[in-house]
Amino acid sequence: MAVSSTPFLSCSFRPSISIDASNFSALPVRCPPTHHRLLRGFQRLSMIPQRRLTSRVQAMKQTFSSFDELLEKSDKPVLVDFYATWCGPCQMMVPVLEKVSEALKDKIQVVKIDTEKYTKIAGDYRIEALPTFILFRDGKPCDRFEGAMPPEKLIQWIENALSVSK
Repeated sequence: MAVSSTPFLSCSFRPSISIDASNFSALPVRCPPTHHRLLRGFQRLSMIPQRRLTSRVQAMKQTFSSFDELLEKSDKPVLVDFYATWCGPCQMMVPVLEKVSEALKDKIQVVKIDTEKYTKIAGDYRIEALPTFILFRDGKPCDRFEGAMPPEKLIQWIENALSVSK
């Protein structure tokens, strides 16, 4: 399993933070894992207005009794996006994942897991930064990446990981 060692930009909870999209491809962007713990004593960002992103790609709703069952029953490799609703880089990845999902719809299945709702799954896979992407093949993790990246690089990473893990 490969882990990226490139430098990253982290997000904070100051409402004035902005991410310069012109440098988006320069460095991966990720949220450090401790920020969600800082919010436990506060109202979960309810006072800060949140922008809702709508998905243009129709998600196929399926019910599984467990995450392991989803991985085992998938006939294609599964790209799992571990995210949180308060994470800026995670929200930046929504349109990127839409493009990747459309471009690789015959090769992979894309699944998003909210680490705030499914803390046990996030703990089982040692999610320490957000967003984290894990590519599963035959129910087992074959590669992972932390941080945000443009669609072209994400597609290239997925194709490289799939060709190496065969």
